[in-house]
Amino acid sequence: MILKTNFNIFVIARYTRTELIVLTITSVTAYWLYVVGIGATMIVPFQVSAMIGSGLAIFLAFRNNSSYARWWEARVLWGNITASARVLARLIRTFTDSHEHQQNYDRSRSEAFKQRMIYLLIAYIHALRLHLRRESHWQSLEGLLSTEDYTAMLHAHNKPLCIQTRMGIHLYAAMGNGTLGGFDSFQMESQLLALATHQSGCERIQQTPLLRQYHYFTRVFLFAFMGLLPLSVVAECSRVGAGWLSIPISMTVLFIFATMSKVGEVNEDPFENRITDVPLTALCVMIERDLRDILGETDLPPAIEPQKGYLY
Repeated sequence: MILKTNFNIFVIARYTRTELIVLTITSVTAYWLYVVGIGATMIVPFQVSAMIGSGLAIFLAFRNNSSYARWWEARVLWGNITASARVLARLIRTFTDSHEHQQNYDRSRSEAFKQRMIYLLIAYIHALRLHLRRESHWQSLEGLLSTEDYTAMLHAHNKPLCIQTRMGIHLYAAMGNGTLGGFDSFQMESQLLALATHQSGCERIQQTPLLRQYHYFTRVFLFAFMGLLPLSVVAECSRVGAGWLSIPISMTVLFIFATMSKVGEVNEDPFENRITDVPLTALCVMIERDLRDILGETDLPPAIEPQKGYLY
């Protein structure tokens, strides 16, 4: 996620390199054709370029609005995941500790259950991040899981879902051995349900791209505009004896449209581990710190700080 207000021109150029090459070639070529006399027969009325630019602006506005809506929904879902994880961790601790007065209370068993469940929850959060980003650093979760849980996760297709299933198994095992009692499981299950619902929302965004026809026709209209606008601008500038001005004017206008197009393009996929994405790594570490704190630990992992204006 970008936090700084001033952007590095080289980063922008890297994201729009294809468009920059095309708009430079078309602007320079249009002026060169006009200078050598060929361009006089290829002049495009300015009204034509204006109409294409208007149509392109409509497509860009729609796609950019839709892309931002997808990005914001992804951020809201992770806000809900954060809340559900905190509530579930709190319930695990308070419900487990609330049975201290019971005759069959076993402190070591209860403490082991709390740690195992909250560590599973931490592992789930990190596993969901890896799952959405299509990364495979599953060995980073080994320290959070028992050998049995880790082995089960490695053999699962949907690894976050597998970890959730393991949490359910341990939850009802605790109900059976007296670590939990009454209706404890029902309230914990509601938070597991919430996590599953939020995960499904994230997977929907990841697996369902923005309508491809909008992406395709936006690209087509953009490159058509890049080809036609310089032929219109060079004629207008030549009328006042400054044909060379068509190059910077065309490049500036086309760069604005190209940048608007790229903004919508990169925002429509918020889980690709780019500088424009939802900062999953920072969110996961923040959640882990909160859950370990609920567990009573003091040796917390350091919070993720922005790097050069970017939060990952």
